Amino acid sequence: MGNLGAKILILQKMNRIVKYSLVFILFLLLFVVRGFATKLFYDPLIVYFQNDYLYTTIPNVDIWHLIVNLFFRYSINTIISLTIIWLIFQKKNYVKFAVFFYMLAFIVLIIPFVFFLRNNFENGYLLPFYIRRFLIQPLFLLLLLPAFYYQQLNKE
Repeated sequence: MGNLGAKILILQKMNRIVKYSLVFILFLLLFVVRGFATKLFYDPLIVYFQNDYLYTTIPNVDIWHLIVNLFFRYSINTIISLTIIWLIFQKKNYVKFAVFFYMLAFIVLIIPFVFFLRNNFENGYLLPFYIRRFLIQPLFLLLLLPAFYYQQLNKE
C-alpha cells in the first residue's frame, strides 16, 4: 500500500511538471505570435505607431483587411490564453467567463477602433493606439489570471 502512495505522488508531480511545462510553452507561443506579427498579419499601423505618428498622417489602410487580421490575431491570442487559464485552474466556469469576456471585449473595442480609423485619428492617436494594443496583445490574460487566482483563494 505504501508503494502505491509513492507512485501516486510521483504521478501527481509529473502531472504538475507537464502542466506547467505546457503553460510555459503556451506563453512562449504568445511571444512567437508577437515576434512574427509583421509577417503573419496585415497591420500598416505597426510602423506608424512605432515612430511616425507624431510627424505624418495615418497611412492608407484597407479597413476590412485590417479588421479581419486583427480578429485573427485576437483569436489566436484568445485561444492560447484560454488554454493557459484551463491548464492553471481547470475550472469550466473560469473558461466560460473568459470566453464571454473575450468576445464582449472584442466587440466593445473593435467598434470605436473602426470609428477612429475611419476618421483618420482626427481626435488624437492615443486612444486608438491603446485600443489597438488591447486587440493585438494578450493583455486580458494578465488581468484574468490574478482575478481567477484571487477568486480561487476566496472560495477556499
